[in-house]
Amino acid sequence: MQKYSQLIINLSLLLSKPTGISNYARNIFPHLKSLKPILLTSREYEEFDNHLIPNDLTPEQGTIGHIKRLLWTQFKLPKIYQKLNSSLLFSPAPEIPLWSSCRSVVVVHDLIPLRFPNKKSPLHPYFKYYIPKVLQQAEHIICNSQATAKDIHEILNIPSYKITPILLAYDKKHFRLLNSNQNKNKSNIPYFLYLGRHDPHKNITSILKAFSKLKDYKSYELWLVGPKDKRYTLQLQILAKELGISKQLKVLDYVSYQELPLLLNEALALVFPSLWEGFGFPVLEAMACGTPVITSNISSLPEVTGDAALLINPYVSKEITYAMEQIITDNSLRSQLKILGLKRAKAFSWKNTGEKTLAILANFL
Repeated sequence: MQKYSQLIINLSLLLSKPTGISNYARNIFPHLKSLKPILLTSREYEEFDNHLIPNDLTPEQGTIGHIKRLLWTQFKLPKIYQKLNSSLLFSPAPEIPLWSSCRSVVVVHDLIPLRFPNKKSPLHPYFKYYIPKVLQQAEHIICNSQATAKDIHEILNIPSYKITPILLAYDKKHFRLLNSNQNKNKSNIPYFLYLGRHDPHKNITSILKAFSKLKDYKSYELWLVGPKDKRYTLQLQILAKELGISKQLKVLDYVSYQELPLLLNEALALVFPSLWEGFGFPVLEAMACGTPVITSNISSLPEVTGDAALLINPYVSKEITYAMEQIITDNSLRSQLKILGLKRAKAFSWKNTGEKTLAILANFL
């Protein structure tokens, strides 16, 4: 039986309400069990060796959480690495102690903050200066799509041989087609659904403009599901008022994990015209629920959807409107997208993602 040197996995970013990177970390580490890793975690996981760390290092604590985690990573993590006789650190995010002897494999989910920089953000220096240093120092980089791999190479000039794209997956037991008995419609009005944050690159303004141009928009609703953001949400609500669609717009805050499959199943379509995505969990989860998808023809999104979605130019709101009209008027198209989406989603699994990740880590142990 092959023996591996000591691997430690940094789970300091795990959230109580999993999204994005936290969702990835939570799903990937169980598939690495054969490497006998030690988990750096604030809670204990059975069947794993655990090294307990502080529980206040996440974005749930706001900017102070980020600062504490970075300080912990830089000054505490190298000591833990040595104490545990580690030979490799696996980080589900691009965070490692710089200028240290810690060998590492890191995961990059996107370079959106470098594509769409916000110089006013307190995290701007983190993305501009820290992340490039991390990727230069790391032994290897795993990313979630060919689009992200291309960005890492072209934007940061990291050699391609140092990068391995591995597509992500979804919870197949959770995101699935529900039968009629499980569907309890919360709204008598058909609705289009957007799922995600309200950041400008998510292109929600184009969704609002496109929806307002529907021939019979008053017969439908537009639901924005995702955490409200004081920087952007109010602007979206003001725009909706200017467009005359305030009564049709529903802005829901964080929706529980348990509720998401129902919301997706009941939607006319997921509308996700993002200007850039490293992967795009909502698109995959919608397809797994048999929900038609309208999404962008750029970045990683075509990698995820294949031919199972209506792909539009996110910079042309007329294309979004036309796609929404197609969903409304063409029953056969909706049925076709449902079948294609369900088939496409079956190709994605955490087992497959985990096995490919395990192979990379084993190669560096």
